[in-house]
Amino acid sequence: WLAISSLFAVVLHSPVSLLVRRLKLGRALAAILVFLTATVLIVGLGYLFVRPIVDQVNTSINNFSTYVKDARAGRGTIGHLVKKYNIVNYVDKNQTVLENDLKAAEKPAEKVATGLLNTLTAMATIIVVTFLLLIEGPKMLEGGLGLLSPSLRERVRLVIKDVVRALAGYMGGVLVTGVLAGVVSYFAMWALGIPFRGVLALWIGFTALIPLVGVILGVLPAAAVGLIHSTPSGIAIIVIVIGFHVLRSRTLGKRINAHTIALSPLGVAVSVLAGFQLLGFLGVFLAIPAAGVIHVVARDVWRLRHPEPAPDG
Repeated sequence: WLAISSLFAVVLHSPVSLLVRRLKLGRALAAILVFLTATVLIVGLGYLFVRPIVDQVNTSINNFSTYVKDARAGRGTIGHLVKKYNIVNYVDKNQTVLENDLKAAEKPAEKVATGLLNTLTAMATIIVVTFLLLIEGPKMLEGGLGLLSPSLRERVRLVIKDVVRALAGYMGGVLVTGVLAGVVSYFAMWALGIPFRGVLALWIGFTALIPLVGVILGVLPAAAVGLIHSTPSGIAIIVIVIGFHVLRSRTLGKRINAHTIALSPLGVAVSVLAGFQLLGFLGVFLAIPAAGVIHVVARDVWRLRHPEPAPDG
């Protein structure tokens, strides 16, 4: 949680400092404004993502008997699949069981409630620690630097500045990538007539934040819905999403890496595997920023210890 809070504090440091400089606001007030803006955006995106899913689940549960009748009669895409694979008998024998399972899934289980409580606790803790780091972090940093000798102090300050710039630039680039992936996917699915495009586009934008496997996780649901809608639509959305990520990796991705963390593809892969092994899914998100910090610190320390000779003349 502290690592996540520190990462968020570094990313939000730039807009908070901008408000302090331009509008002459107190740092606490600037941090509150930035937090409120970020909270509104996150809650809004969460609502747009969750609400259609809840509505569709409730609709599916209420209309389950109708779906079974349509499938038995061979109507619609599901009906054709049921006839093709001869699973009418299975549906007939297990209709009651399937209905009960769906109704049971509608009610939150105790484990789900416990997990939700733990998630809310973690979020509240991260928010509070991030807010405190935004307000007190610069003072704490200056206090720590004041304990060092003048020459070492300036060297450490330069390294910290490079770390902050690299992390902020990387996270900003990743967020821009996610937004672009969601927008491109939405308009592509709108043109293809694929349903649930709002939820699917939000999912693709979110998974774009995940290194390496994000494109696969993002395109699978859209491809499934697209193939059910029509085979050409499913194939088209796969090509569009993967094509976007390939183009992004060769343009925006190279620019982000060159000006921020500068990790090689092998370094990214090793970092993600190590992060997953240590912290699971959370480690995947933190792996590249952590590896980027190590890379920037090592690079700056090497340059400070081995300065380039001054050019002749």
